[in-house]
Amino acid sequence: MTHPSYLRLSLLGLLAATACGDEPATAPASDPAVALAVRGEPGPSANGRYLVTFTGRGVPAGFAEQVAALGGTMSQSHPAIGVAYADGIGEAGAARLAKAWGIAEVIPDPEIALEMPAVPSEAEAVEVGVESIAQPGLAFFFARQWGLRAIGADVAWAEGRLGSPSVRVGILDTGLDYTHLDLVGKVDLAASRSFVPADDARVNANFPGRPNWIDLHLHGTHVGATVSSNALAAAGVTSQVTLVAVKVLGATGTSQGSSVLDGIMYAASPLGPDGAGVDVINLSLGGSFAKSAFPGFVSVVNRALNYAHQQGVTVIVSAGNAAADLDHDGNSFRTYCNAPHVLCVSATGPHPIGGVNGPFFAIDDVAAYSNFGRSAVDVAAPGGWGTLTAGTSFVYAACSRFSLLIPVCQTGTFVVGVQGSSQASPHVTGLAALLVEDLGRNPAAIGSAIRNGADDLGQPGTDPLYGKGRINVPATLGL
Repeated sequence: MTHPSYLRLSLLGLLAATACGDEPATAPASDPAVALAVRGEPGPSANGRYLVTFTGRGVPAGFAEQVAALGGTMSQSHPAIGVAYADGIGEAGAARLAKAWGIAEVIPDPEIALEMPAVPSEAEAVEVGVESIAQPGLAFFFARQWGLRAIGADVAWAEGRLGSPSVRVGILDTGLDYTHLDLVGKVDLAASRSFVPADDARVNANFPGRPNWIDLHLHGTHVGATVSSNALAAAGVTSQVTLVAVKVLGATGTSQGSSVLDGIMYAASPLGPDGAGVDVINLSLGGSFAKSAFPGFVSVVNRALNYAHQQGVTVIVSAGNAAADLDHDGNSFRTYCNAPHVLCVSATGPHPIGGVNGPFFAIDDVAAYSNFGRSAVDVAAPGGWGTLTAGTSFVYAACSRFSLLIPVCQTGTFVVGVQGSSQASPHVTGLAALLVEDLGRNPAAIGSAIRNGADDLGQPGTDPLYGKGRINVPATLGL
């Protein structure tokens, strides 16, 4: 079928759009600021919420009344992992609650501040004229999608491995644009949710009638379309897999720890009113905080990801972009590579490049911004490489038509180039979604297959930059 003219968006600057920072390789941003507390002495909470854990299993029956007696409310509970939220109790109330019988810890809800992306430098009109869901290589921008060729996604497509609509991937991010031509029909609208209440008013003011989980930023749409795309403008690793928007970051690039926790618990729960029933979770939300200053949130994150693993959900996370050595990060807790039962992904990319469509050189070099570490990184995948000068390589995918960050994306169907380990992670997530067809909901088997099928680069065996190697889709699938 023939479509009208659409716009391409090229960013000559790098986008710093996520909790990973997505910062330039030459000037890594500092880790996101996180509100810290001393164990046993809860400090102030920026949003008035405290995360509470218990010495026993579940959430005690009288906990809501206990919070009410302190002038607050129990706004949420996750009995499966023994966590509940106490809102409006203040710092003094939190200190009293922390000393109560049966309470293990009272933790101020951490607030994370993110780097903002650069504004677009140019836009250009193009013609998209081929319906290519069965042949993703016909996507208009496929010539510049070096990453999909690097991992052999096109070889898998030729063998009919396009993914299955019955496989569901939760994109825990800034939301999804379900109206973008590359994502039309790919998103489960009924199952998608927002856990960022602060964004609801922005959605209503700017896009009345739209669901509150739409992507007012751009990052989630870019990540999601890298996993699964109709391949009209840009291809994804798959073209048939179903996406679920689980919005845990807002339009301003900020997030609360409770939002991420709610998102993980929702995504990992069985399909239905209280769960999304996904098979794979993508968390492109790297960051860091000091474990000794804030041990409670480490425990909460670990509980949630253990729960996801028990439910048979494979969790893929980005390594982060601070060029940090995760083997020697001491007191830092890297979200979420230091968590249990996750596959941590570092970023690769060509440099220099001869032009936006290539030729591409040194395609498997690990990006200078990417975090690394033999103990943390499982595999590497395409994320882009370079600086703000010529020779920079990007990952291209859909730009949200609801973006307040880059308003021009609201005027048509745009593709945007982004760089970071946030972009590497969804390449692995797409491969994991293909493996669900073969192995079922078995995160241990899926993780082993991804590691064993990777191309061993760098030092033989487990390498601090590549882990087990750069992923190889056809080799992993046995094609």
